[in-house]
Amino acid sequence: MKMTPRRRWATAGLLLFSLGASGMVRAADNLYMHGALVAEPCVIQPGDEDIQLDFGTVVDKYLYLNQRTLSQPFELRLSECDLSLGKTVSITFKGEENPQLPGLLALAASSEASGIAIGMETAQGRPLPLNSAGGKYPLQNGSTVIAVQAYVRGEPEALAKKTIGRGAFNAIATFNLDYQ
Repeated sequence: MKMTPRRRWATAGLLLFSLGASGMVRAADNLYMHGALVAEPCVIQPGDEDIQLDFGTVVDKYLYLNQRTLSQPFELRLSECDLSLGKTVSITFKGEENPQLPGLLALAASSEASGIAIGMETAQGRPLPLNSAGGKYPLQNGSTVIAVQAYVRGEPEALAKKTIGRGAFNAIATFNLDYQ
């Protein structure tokens, strides 16, 4: 039988199909999934999953005189708290630390400003170092509001040499809630 170009392609296609089909092997039980379903004592109030804090205009001369800005308050609002599932919560703010100011949040690479970092603290002014669990806060049945503050601090070298870079800045942190 003479092989025409059309017949060659059809034969090649059948050969490739048969090679692919014979190469398929079904493995039994090779994907295992596991997890744990838990009940959390509280939920983050809907709409509060993303918190945006605007420091407005920060004047570099103020930082040279005071090393940091006044604190900007914000709240972590928890709802549907069930005290039978937990009595306290600790907060950990996570993010990239400023190498000059360990425990403070570094600015995002897209920031124009430089020589500054963002710190977190309790409403009483106690530091909440980045990537470290903060103190325990008591939960209230129903709703719990945790008051936190953030501030802008100048890096020691930038303050000493008066080299704080001006411009827009931003930073991103996440927070984890650990219930006890």
